Amino acid sequence: MIYLLSDYSLGAHPKIMQALMDTNMEHTDGYCLDRFSDECTEMIREWVGKPDADIYYFVGGTPCNTTAISAGLRPYEGVITPATGHIYVHETGSIELNGHRQFGMPTPDGKLRPEDIEKALLHHEDEHTVIPKMVYITHPTENGGVYTKAEMTALSECCRKHGLIFYVDGARLGTALTWPTNDLEIEEIADLVDAFYIGGTKIGALFGEALVLVNPEKFDDHFRYMIKRQCALLAKGRLIPVQLKALFEGGKDSLYYELSKKENELAIKLAESVVKAGYKLWLPHQTNQVFVIVPNDKIEELNKEFMFYTWCPYDETNSVIRLVTSWGTTEEDIESLLKAL
Repeated sequence: MIYLLSDYSLGAHPKIMQALMDTNMEHTDGYCLDRFSDECTEMIREWVGKPDADIYYFVGGTPCNTTAISAGLRPYEGVITPATGHIYVHETGSIELNGHRQFGMPTPDGKLRPEDIEKALLHHEDEHTVIPKMVYITHPTENGGVYTKAEMTALSECCRKHGLIFYVDGARLGTALTWPTNDLEIEEIADLVDAFYIGGTKIGALFGEALVLVNPEKFDDHFRYMIKRQCALLAKGRLIPVQLKALFEGGKDSLYYELSKKENELAIKLAESVVKAGYKLWLPHQTNQVFVIVPNDKIEELNKEFMFYTWCPYDETNSVIRLVTSWGTTEEDIESLLKAL
């Protein structure tokens, strides 16, 4: 089988595995109270240009999102998200489990806009209703779209106007940063938001995400207590920063940028080739997710050789499939799929 289902179906890049092996026999304290965590934290602060930011490490995106959102909101406050947002669709009610309502706003392309925020704020009247207090987006979006600097700035200004916390899920942030038309650098994102996380799981690591609290005063002042309460405080905590340090070291010359760029380049080739083969894209293509409209009988045929996600129905005879390139995807994988199509 050829895997185009996700960008985390393989283990980890060899350089990351080597970093784990090189540090394997060193004794350290647990729970990210170790020299590797300290070194990675300082490196991230310098990279994003925020020397006073608080950095925390999580195994995956869902515990990271759940902890950050719970720590930023009071019990009677909620979070505004696109209706396609990961927390709204693919995190099994973890936000609601912690007592916070989500305001899922329908959008034509998965991007949240200031007018969506303004509309969500109308839901709040008085003490009988939940207060929208945080805005959540993924960058890139769940549909693979990349926010421009103007779009992100507009969201930031709207949040500041209304006193809302602005939080960005960066599970695939590297593919947004390395997209050919991207005009938004990581330092600029850090200037525009209150918190964001940089994902490693989907870009070469075994597991691991780094949460950057740009404005930690807007979150619970006992944040590590909140991590523990969410069952997200890893005993062998150093295993995350050891990986992320190997992944992020070097900034724009890092393995993180290299792998992200590779994912995009293969996805561009894939998108251009399926269009030449006579298929239509469901959405304009950006980043390492390619959404293609394919006849249902053809999907059944492809399922014999390829692993991919059937995203949604398109009409009575066609559906949308999602093809995802990863750091381990090869030119041969792409050629095999194109031949089958």
